[in-house]
Amino acid sequence: MEILMIEDNHSVCEMMAMFFKKEKWHCEFAYDGVEAEEKFNADPHKWDIILLDLNLPKKDGMQVAADIRRVSPTVPLIMLTARDTESDQVLGLEIGADDYVTKPFSTITLIARIKALYRRTHLNKLEDVQDTDSDDTFDIQTKNFKMNTKTREVFLYGKPVGDLTPKEFDLLKTLASKARQVFTRSQLLQLVWDYEYYGDERTVDAHIKKLRQKLENIGPQVIKTVWGVGYKFDDEGND
Repeated sequence: MEILMIEDNHSVCEMMAMFFKKEKWHCEFAYDGVEAEEKFNADPHKWDIILLDLNLPKKDGMQVAADIRRVSPTVPLIMLTARDTESDQVLGLEIGADDYVTKPFSTITLIARIKALYRRTHLNKLEDVQDTDSDDTFDIQTKNFKMNTKTREVFLYGKPVGDLTPKEFDLLKTLASKARQVFTRSQLLQLVWDYEYYGDERTVDAHIKKLRQKLENIGPQVIKTVWGVGYKFDDEGND
């Protein structure tokens, strides 16, 4: 695995370098926002995972994340930050982060999340390669919704849904594939992120919030909250 870790704390980098070496992963480090973009842009297709701290010198991590996403909408991106407010978390996810880890973090937990994100990303790529169905068919369809998981085309109420991040697409795919079934936050963490957050389920809520904002611009909301339980996709009562 090729990892780019963008972190200005040298002690944290040295610690993680030991863990990466144990896993036999190759990692390059960038210690400020400008150096990070230089290393990433030198070969954008090289990286399997980006680890990005938000509090960076020279260029803020949020801007670095936005610049990375403009170059590569799909490279797996995990944000590392001491900022623990919901607004920062939602903003990071809106920019396109796949995961959000607050400091101080457990190295074992971070390694597990890297493995899960890498596994999930490559499983999706493998499914795309192996699937020989025609690209002009929709493999998920409900009353007012259809999705082609190969071409990643989504239509709601006959209108295209664009600008979905990879995690938003996977979340919508999971919910819509079993319409009207209620998923708990823990189930969505396991199905969409492929691991547990050890009680921290805010990432699901943040992704749901951003996904709803994009869908409600098209028509009546199809992602419903089941209070005290979780979420479900239901467009049966919508015209």
